Amino acid sequence: MELPFMPIELTARDSARGIARRWRVVVYRDLFGMLLVETQWGRIGRAGQRLVRAFVSEDAALAHVRALLRRRAGAVRRIGVGYA
Repeated sequence: MELPFMPIELTARDSARGIARRWRVVVYRDLFGMLLVETQWGRIGRAGQRLVRAFVSEDAALAHVRALLRRRAGAVRRIGVGYA
């Protein structure tokens, strides 16, 4: 995966249980050359929450993104429905 990359957007839906979640991650550079990893999550159709973390190296930013994606992969165990 080359940094920065296009946003990754995932959703998890289960209408029977009232689950409608969205999750998004994007990596970009700021004016000072730092890599920023921005994560957004919440209910579909709502403002949700946002977290931005800064990294000096591409390796550290990529490791963080991979850890975030591993966490999303465990959604079935945590919330009962997977992200797609």
